[in-house]
Amino acid sequence: MDQLRYDGRVAVVTGAGGGLGKAYALLLASRGAKVVVNDLGSARDGSGKSNFADAVVKEIKDKGGVAVADYNSVVEGEKIIKTAIDNFGRIDILINNAGILRDKSFLKLPEQDWDLIQAVHLKGAYKTTHAAWDYFRKQKYGRVIMTASNAGIYGNFGQSNYSAAKMGLVGFANTLALEGDKYNIKVNTIVPTAASRLTEDILPPEMFQAMKPELIAPVVAYMVHESFEDNGAVIDSTLGYANKLHYVRSLGTPLKKKPSDPVTIESVKQFWPQVVDMKNAKHFEKIAEVSIDLAQKLQEFEDRAKQDGDKFVYRTEYSYDSKDLALYALGIGASVKNASDLKFLYESHEEFSALPSYFILAGMCMEAPLVPAIMPPGKHADFTNILHGEQFIEYVDDFPGTEGTFQIRSYVADLLDKGSSAVAIVNSEIYQKDKLLARTQQHIFVVGQGGFGGPRKSANAVDVALAPKRAPDAVVEQRTAEDQAALYRLSGDYNPLHIDPSVAKVSGYEKPILHGLASLGFSVRHVLAQYGDNKSSNVKAIKARFAKPVMPGQTLATEMWLEGKRVHFQTKVKETGNVVIAGAYVDLKNVGRVRPAAASASDLKSDALFAKIKEEVAKNPAKAKSVNAVFLYNITVDGKTVKQWTLDLKAAEVKEGAPSGKADTTLTLSDSDMVDLAAGSLSPQVAFMKGKLKITGNIMLAQKLQPLLKTEAKL
Repeated sequence: MDQLRYDGRVAVVTGAGGGLGKAYALLLASRGAKVVVNDLGSARDGSGKSNFADAVVKEIKDKGGVAVADYNSVVEGEKIIKTAIDNFGRIDILINNAGILRDKSFLKLPEQDWDLIQAVHLKGAYKTTHAAWDYFRKQKYGRVIMTASNAGIYGNFGQSNYSAAKMGLVGFANTLALEGDKYNIKVNTIVPTAASRLTEDILPPEMFQAMKPELIAPVVAYMVHESFEDNGAVIDSTLGYANKLHYVRSLGTPLKKKPSDPVTIESVKQFWPQVVDMKNAKHFEKIAEVSIDLAQKLQEFEDRAKQDGDKFVYRTEYSYDSKDLALYALGIGASVKNASDLKFLYESHEEFSALPSYFILAGMCMEAPLVPAIMPPGKHADFTNILHGEQFIEYVDDFPGTEGTFQIRSYVADLLDKGSSAVAIVNSEIYQKDKLLARTQQHIFVVGQGGFGGPRKSANAVDVALAPKRAPDAVVEQRTAEDQAALYRLSGDYNPLHIDPSVAKVSGYEKPILHGLASLGFSVRHVLAQYGDNKSSNVKAIKARFAKPVMPGQTLATEMWLEGKRVHFQTKVKETGNVVIAGAYVDLKNVGRVRPAAASASDLKSDALFAKIKEEVAKNPAKAKSVNAVFLYNITVDGKTVKQWTLDLKAAEVKEGAPSGKADTTLTLSDSDMVDLAAGSLSPQVAFMKGKLKITGNIMLAQKLQPLLKTEAKL
């Protein structure tokens, strides 16, 4: 990389007798700049005099550089600039670095200490910059650095005078950046933290040694180079690290529901969560941009009122790509273990697509700002009292592609009073450009906020549909992972109830629960594979009611009934029998090839065999214990494990489910093959060779198991 040089440039550095200013002066001079080294040589409170500037000039000259000393006060900044003109005939670079401290808590701060700090920092920068400004304009070139402080950005105890001056310099620089831009005058701000006379007995000794000014000097030197393009930037630097700082504004919100409504103290309180919501906050470069943005938002508010009557409509955008689709698929149990799931996980798959429940998420992005806005007076909604009660999505046009951006229009269709709780029925319309792709509806329960006299039912609600009163036509079981909620939340639902144990306990759960939409995603996958040819575009609509929570690690059993093109379903937790999704259905455009129904727990023929084994082991525990091993049987249907049995022959125990510890040997085979083995029509050796029986762990122990059990059940 070519070395950045300053040949022919003249730089003025105030407060350059030591610390940062000295480091700036030495570095610029070493790269060819002629430097005016300004310094009063005072202590950090502004008192005293010394010849620090001469010492720095000597050091520059000893190294072959060009420099002159200047001992004028920055409050007479025109004299400092005159030194540059008299000695070098021009001024190109001005680094306003000089400063002092007069620290006192505000109550004890005398007026003279306030005035002195403002004079040195703020007025001093004004005086030097004002004196140089006309030279910069005429030569159409100038580089100016203001020196702010983290005390100005964030505040610091005992430095109200210093903080005010330093933040004032940021505003000063921002305006000069605008005024000087057309003359190629760049005005930027450095926020340094370094060892200097101002910090020598403030910072701990180890930190003082580490915070070398030489680590910041290259940052400032680059900011005053002719190739530097930024203007009005605020750069924070310390310890060889640099950051850009700037203000951002929240999206904000009107402080009323309709343009005709008054703004009251109560309405301000009601809308305050949206006012301070910094999600999607935006940075503006110019004050004119802020004015234009505000005018646009107010006009949109007026237009919405004309278009939507009394509805409070919230508009936002939702973008997604192939990575989002794959992450979501993993979050709802898709796995590379199943070849049919690969099309939802691999972006280069010839049939790669989104799962049909994914686009429910687009309608979720409005919940935080919209629901609090429609709560009745005195009622409130936040993540601690909001529950997802019901969900609906309907595709009204072609199924969306694998990446894109939606425009979402959301509004509250009704607010119901259920006594102890309020229920907000929130509709969202999902557009791509001007095309309506889908509609969603959420029933959001706001616990403890009922009793306001509203209706209990709504004609706008999409109702659930009860399942037929017969045995299910198909059942698919799938165990969720212990990390299921932690994985699913990465698709956008960051409610701490699903990840933070302390929040879960406060909410009445022993551990974080799984998202209701994650459980729904599992079930929709099961329905799609069973009746929809595993094609997402086959789905017309989905509806579900969330009945009870699911704990990560529990097994979901999706029970399905086919009625025409509608698949009714309900989802249970296998371990407890609790119904967790009720009244649910998937409407299909076309019913695909119906897969053989996966067996439920009660359908397995091998259950009787294990019951017999359990009975015989109980009769002869000593014989069982002589094997001294733990066996795990994985019983499959259609290649999926639907049940596990443990033969713990160390303890002479046979039980359904996985062992508490590690199995010595694991045997995996289908329910029908298990029956054939017991009947003697399939030998274990043939089953193993043909891949019908898979054994992992200690294979020799499997041979030891066979003669033990063959008299009770030919296994």
